[in-house]
Amino acid sequence: MIKQTEIFKSIIFLLIVFIATSCLSKQDETYTDTAHKEDDSIYAYGICVDSLDMNYYKIESGDYLSSILMNLGFTGSDAELITETITPHYPPSKLQIGNTYAAICTPDTTSAIQYLVFEKSKSDYVVVDLSSDSLKVHESTKPITLKRKYAEGTITSSLWNSIIESGASPMLALKLSDLYAWQVDFFGIKKGDSFRLIYDEAWIDDTTFLDIASIGGAQFFHNDREYIAVPFKQDSIREYFDEEGNSLRKQFLKAPLDFFRISSRFSNSRFHPVLKRYRAHHGVDYAAPTGTPVKTVGDGVVISKGYQRGGGGNYLKVKHNSVYTTTYMHLSRFAKGIQKGSSVRQGEVIGYVGATGLATGPHLDYRVHKNNQPIDPLKMEAPPSYPVKPELMDSFLVIRDSVMMELDSLRITAHNIAKSDSISQHQVYSESVR
Repeated sequence: MIKQTEIFKSIIFLLIVFIATSCLSKQDETYTDTAHKEDDSIYAYGICVDSLDMNYYKIESGDYLSSILMNLGFTGSDAELITETITPHYPPSKLQIGNTYAAICTPDTTSAIQYLVFEKSKSDYVVVDLSSDSLKVHESTKPITLKRKYAEGTITSSLWNSIIESGASPMLALKLSDLYAWQVDFFGIKKGDSFRLIYDEAWIDDTTFLDIASIGGAQFFHNDREYIAVPFKQDSIREYFDEEGNSLRKQFLKAPLDFFRISSRFSNSRFHPVLKRYRAHHGVDYAAPTGTPVKTVGDGVVISKGYQRGGGGNYLKVKHNSVYTTTYMHLSRFAKGIQKGSSVRQGEVIGYVGATGLATGPHLDYRVHKNNQPIDPLKMEAPPSYPVKPELMDSFLVIRDSVMMELDSLRITAHNIAKSDSISQHQVYSESVR
């Protein structure tokens, strides 16, 4: 009787995991494929083009909407009308060199243009309908499909290189660093750290890669610690949580800029490269090219903006609460609109790396004060925010277990393929998910 009960419980658990996995998959579908065909007709931009000719062009340097329309044969008055009608949807000033536009014409000798299409991006476009007496314009999006992928790797030099070696898009490195921005200092990752994750890529027509749509679950091993990321939605907001249901989003980002090296650390006695003497350096220097965006590590108010001639050069100080303030020094310039008294949001660009003040080269001197006392930014801890609600914990645990099962399943599959094909694991990870 006990064995039957245990078997029954196992079956119920597997059914719950299956349902949860299905729900999670639907939860991750941030892109929707809206295309449909009722017959074998050929469609382009949502238009049946069976009996029409398609002519594609690229926007060249020096092209303007008016010149494009005139070159297509429109009169001055018609070009003016089209420009006026399309402007609310796609202002002429937004035309970008290299973007595609199309003229869809009748196949007869007149080659009368029935539709004009301007691609605003890889996925979005505007259609000018000239097929009837009244001019019509509408915006639309190309059908986008999601492809579930799996990747894993071990750090040998950098996260960026490891992602590329795994066969994944370099954009995944940015997504992963954003996901773990509050847990992992990506300036401090070391050889031997590792990751594995499942994610969805967005594609157009199965031929054009668009973006990393979302991460479906991840594990990151850093400094002998495991960091798990599980997507879960509560209060209509999709966030990532650790295995215990604590939010991965903490009060402060680990670093105020992306993917550059630490050139100097927090110290009470550092040899100053300009002054040639030892003195305290109560901050962290991030070496980066001039113009690299600098982000505020948390919500707050700019309480100081200025120039320190014999020290920090262009600097900003942000007060986050009654306990913490952060300072950003040696900036080449400030972000547009940033003034003393400005409210800023976590991750907002507030300035750009430079070498103003007392500096030998471009870098950011980043400082943190807690209760008016300088602390090492690399050792600062911040409490998690908004954990999974108690009433939703059972649902979260089912999702968590299903994510971990999928990660384990895909890992076994990838390793089996690697063994059978006698090729490197890095290769198989990219091939096994195509």
